Amino acid sequence: MARKKGREISGWLIVDKPAGVTSTAVVGKVRWALDAKKAGHAGTLDPAATGVLAVALGEATKTVSYLTEALKCYRFQVRLGTATTTDDAEGEVIETSAIRPDDAAIRAALGAFVGEIEQVPPQFSAVKVEGARAYDLAREGEAMDLAARPLYVESLEMIARIDADTVELEMVCGKGGYVRSIARDLGRALGSLGHVLWLRRLWSGPFDAEAGISLEEIDRLARSPELDAHLRPLEMGLFDLPEVRATAEGAVRLRHGNPGMVIGAGEYGEEAWASYEGKPVAVGRLMGAELHPSRVFNL
Repeated sequence: MARKKGREISGWLIVDKPAGVTSTAVVGKVRWALDAKKAGHAGTLDPAATGVLAVALGEATKTVSYLTEALKCYRFQVRLGTATTTDDAEGEVIETSAIRPDDAAIRAALGAFVGEIEQVPPQFSAVKVEGARAYDLAREGEAMDLAARPLYVESLEMIARIDADTVELEMVCGKGGYVRSIARDLGRALGSLGHVLWLRRLWSGPFDAEAGISLEEIDRLARSPELDAHLRPLEMGLFDLPEVRATAEGAVRLRHGNPGMVIGAGEYGEEAWASYEGKPVAVGRLMGAELHPSRVFNL
């Protein structure tokens, strides 16, 4: 089997994704521009959505699951009184309502969407139904009874009332959240209808959209040291885990996938990451003075 071409480059590139492009296409662009051997992203954004898309390169792909679990913040506008096939502005209108709740009613309704909630994904989503993607079945006109999924919502606030038909909201939530479902369900909870007009992910874990690089800038700096300078260190994907320091002998053992001696505070059985001479070595479980590795970084 032919080996993948590209550089052995590791780290994170934080992209401010524009509307009209898929997350997969962004990853492909980043991988080409950095001539990277391996790349992946931490949390899909719908093609119409904008904002922070964290792209992992090389060994950083081993930390993607930790960023996927992190809280994320979304700013979005909801158009009241109209339901669409896709629960956003790209779909066809399927129902309308003349009811327009006032600000007090909207604020009162938001509380039901905070905490541990159950959410039914949109018909046009990547959820699998008997091996097929829901959006493929929806395009064929098939209506699906999708199962509700748990979602943790830390906060959901009304930012502005743009006009009688439009409200701007901001939500902080865990993984697996569909903003389009929030708009749909909020509209119905208010006795009206609703769909998303636009959506922007402001931050994801430690990464902020304002610090992201645009696709235009990626194109301009492609295959240059200037683009390499935008890379963030691999360990940023481990921001939510405690760091311990490996001893010289411990680092050797950890790099071979064996338990290694570490120095630092941590509870027995806690997940942590070990560094040696300023570089990440492994992620694993603390067992006394040893880290038992689950992932090893080849840097």
